[in-house]
Amino acid sequence: MTEQTAISQLAAAMGEQPAPIYVRVKQAIISQIKQGTWKPNQRIPSESELVANLGVSRMTINRALRELTKEGFLMRMQGVGTFVAESKGFTAMLEVHNIAEEIRARGHVHSSQIIRLEAVKADPEQAAVLGLTTGQQIFHSLIVHFENGLAVQLEDRLVNPQVAPDYLQQDYAQETPYTYLMNVAPLSAGEHVVEAVMPDAAQRTLLMMDEREPCLLIRRQTWSDTTVVTYARLLYPGTRYKLLGKFRGHG
Repeated sequence: MTEQTAISQLAAAMGEQPAPIYVRVKQAIISQIKQGTWKPNQRIPSESELVANLGVSRMTINRALRELTKEGFLMRMQGVGTFVAESKGFTAMLEVHNIAEEIRARGHVHSSQIIRLEAVKADPEQAAVLGLTTGQQIFHSLIVHFENGLAVQLEDRLVNPQVAPDYLQQDYAQETPYTYLMNVAPLSAGEHVVEAVMPDAAQRTLLMMDEREPCLLIRRQTWSDTTVVTYARLLYPGTRYKLLGKFRGHG
């Protein structure tokens, strides 16, 4: 695509929305990116070209590009130009969601690989997080989730068999553990702990990561009524995912 064509498409996307001009520029650029017209790593027209062809001030263009860079839509390289940033997937930090639905909502394809699906005897630590006693049978699953064929989450989950007795009989190539568990034991409470960690060699291999790449880890414990249903360790490659949290203020 020529830069003149890119500018023409951007001008058309701006339209006549009742919004400040810099906001209209931002919205038009975001629209081009989300529609796939402007691809990741594609160079966009320079500030000077945008000013000259869109008929807006340099200050307006600079503000729009600066804010889009801060928001993660663009990346600016000194002396080289401005490029469309590689988009990162995200997961909700303060909520419990189905990763398959998150991926499909982005218009991407979800798939998974089951590494382990087994019954084991709980060691003291496992028993404690599930509210059971050491030696009791529990269920364990280890599943890699993919987005468009790229590994984005390693789900290491312990499940209380008293609440989900048929957990091992489900087809997790067709539905996620989240879907099954929400059907048999609807969530009433949950607790998250989030930290940055370095994966071990086995985790790194499953997630197809570089040796020095860190991970985001969510430790998640959930309850149905007063009973612990599951304890999961959700590991995300740090360069492919971000956490999104929303909250409401008061006053």
